[in-house]
Amino acid sequence: MRCTVVCAGQLPRIPSVIAFPHSMSRQLTMGRFSPRTPVFAASLLLQIALCLLPSTLQAAEPKWLEVRSAHFTVITDAGDKKGREVALRFEQMRAVFGQLLMRKKLNMPVPLTIFALQDDQQYYKMAPLHDGRPIGAPGFFVPGEDHQFIVLNASEEDPWRAITHEFAHLLLNYNYPPTQGWFDEGFAEYFSSLRLDNKQAEIGSDPELGSSVSEDVLGNQSEVRNPPKSLTELLGGWVWLSLPDLFRMRHDPAGDQEGTRHTLFYAQSWMVMHYLLNKDQLTAAGTYFDLVQNQKVPVEAAIQQAYGMSSAEFDKAVKDYFRSLKKLVADQEAARQPGPRNSHPEIYRFAVPLGPDDVSIEAKPVSEANAQAQMAEVMVRLPDRREQGLREIDNVLKMTDKQGAPLDNEIAHRALAWLHMERKEFPQAAEELGNAAALDPRDIWNRYYLALLKYKTAQTNHEEMQGLANMMIDLKVTIDWYPEFAEAYNMLSLARIEGGGAASALESIKVAIALSPRNEQYVFNLGQIQEAAKKWDVARVIFERLKASSNPQIAAAASHQLDELAAVKKYGVSPTAPKRAPQSSPFDELEQEAQKRAQAPEQSMPDKRPTHFLKGTLTSVDCSRAPAAVLTVDTGAKSLKLRTADYKSLLVIGEDGFSCEWRNRRLSINYKAGGLADGDLVSVEVQ
Repeated sequence: MRCTVVCAGQLPRIPSVIAFPHSMSRQLTMGRFSPRTPVFAASLLLQIALCLLPSTLQAAEPKWLEVRSAHFTVITDAGDKKGREVALRFEQMRAVFGQLLMRKKLNMPVPLTIFALQDDQQYYKMAPLHDGRPIGAPGFFVPGEDHQFIVLNASEEDPWRAITHEFAHLLLNYNYPPTQGWFDEGFAEYFSSLRLDNKQAEIGSDPELGSSVSEDVLGNQSEVRNPPKSLTELLGGWVWLSLPDLFRMRHDPAGDQEGTRHTLFYAQSWMVMHYLLNKDQLTAAGTYFDLVQNQKVPVEAAIQQAYGMSSAEFDKAVKDYFRSLKKLVADQEAARQPGPRNSHPEIYRFAVPLGPDDVSIEAKPVSEANAQAQMAEVMVRLPDRREQGLREIDNVLKMTDKQGAPLDNEIAHRALAWLHMERKEFPQAAEELGNAAALDPRDIWNRYYLALLKYKTAQTNHEEMQGLANMMIDLKVTIDWYPEFAEAYNMLSLARIEGGGAASALESIKVAIALSPRNEQYVFNLGQIQEAAKKWDVARVIFERLKASSNPQIAAAASHQLDELAAVKKYGVSPTAPKRAPQSSPFDELEQEAQKRAQAPEQSMPDKRPTHFLKGTLTSVDCSRAPAAVLTVDTGAKSLKLRTADYKSLLVIGEDGFSCEWRNRRLSINYKAGGLADGDLVSVEVQ
């Protein structure tokens, strides 16, 4: 017989089960040995003592863990189990989103890190302020073009539900074409009613329903004065917006704050999406948006064509659907009653698309310094927490090891570099990135920020991007690490067009737009690339479309491009384009001399070498020391390496310019031989 006492922690190399000898087990079964006997009591006490052994003998779990699933990274101090639960819930939310909008493949073009904090004090130290006090919600979202963050209070039940609305917007932005405000907000409200466990998903109830009775920590109840109206209560009134008016309403939240969602606009948008999703009308909604946004069909006519009913009939169908959801009214009445509020089941229930056995999750320890630095990085991105974040970074940089030696921290330096770039303090940003690179030369984030620094410096100073070749290499490494990084593709496209590669630039910007279809800056950059490639009509169509943008900066920039398009087409340059500073790139001594000879031939001896002609296939291009380039050309009989000191000045026939991205192209080449297998380019004709 075995007697087991369950301990709260793990006890390595110490048995947690006591096995009694066979003779003693027999006495127990015969009633001669009971829990009251001294032997049994002694054994029980011994087992309890094992559970109370000093923690130094137990396998201590690291304070901070990094938990990774296929699509999410969770940093947590709440333990392995909680970290895995959070990762699973986000994987489930992502899968439910795909099911609702019938998307098999979902993009996440900006890296996302989730913090699940067990420490209340740490959470509220990071939380945004409202009226001078930390928000009460157990979760918040921090957006960004380079990195996004979600912070959860893991001590609360299901804290991830606090950010479902924002998470829905995030996925919509990257996985659904631009729509009208009612669609986005209606879907986000519907999605925010989602409840999940390991087996079942529930959705459909009123996401803005709150209790009319509050309860303090001692259990004392009091009535909430003037509670905001729920969506159900708002729809229960006599007045609804007409559907054409609802569909025409512009909804452009200021910044990243939506404000209150207890309005008739949100209520009707929620119910229209409720109806569309559960009546299998999502395809009709796609048809409607094509008619309205692309074909410029009036709203009433588009409703009739897409949904097969007039706007009045559509309006009645939505209202009848709302009245059929009796549970919404029942939940409304229950919320007005005193006593603890029960968690009412949602209207629709279905099996979760992913369970614990369907998601691969790994965990590894994170050092205290790295965890603190990453949380400080979040704080410096929040204006009202920035000063506190800088103090936290200073504390991290002052940390020492057990021997008292300074630890230093590359994450802290990167966070400072990001802030300096935001403030346009580029020399200081370069210094911090240099400090980070010295600590970890292989860090991909550092290479991305080095490229970002070159891009931002050029944009701010209206000059050419410095070190194009290295910048493009860094961006390609970044994309290999995170293949969906839209901003990396965007910057790569701009670097390529500046380097003269119109075709490769077009390829990169199209990938960026596919990953983030609502980013109008990417569409604007596409127009500029088409203009640089002399695709004047295509560029005009793009700028005409952006001229009507709700983003005033994009609309103004598009109007400016349209005004100057004729001059650019005629003269090849904008009459108002700022003069750019000349690009300075490091060269070795030989290449510097070659460039000087090319720029000042009158000061050198004339090149009397005969010009040779060949036809072959371009196998590779080396632009690592731009603007110099070396082409490897296979003629069939031999392979030659042909160089140019400046590919921007090389005579190219058959293309708008030379591209470092060319591969497997048939070429006709004039060159001056250097040796048996090398030479200097005179001209290149692309066939």
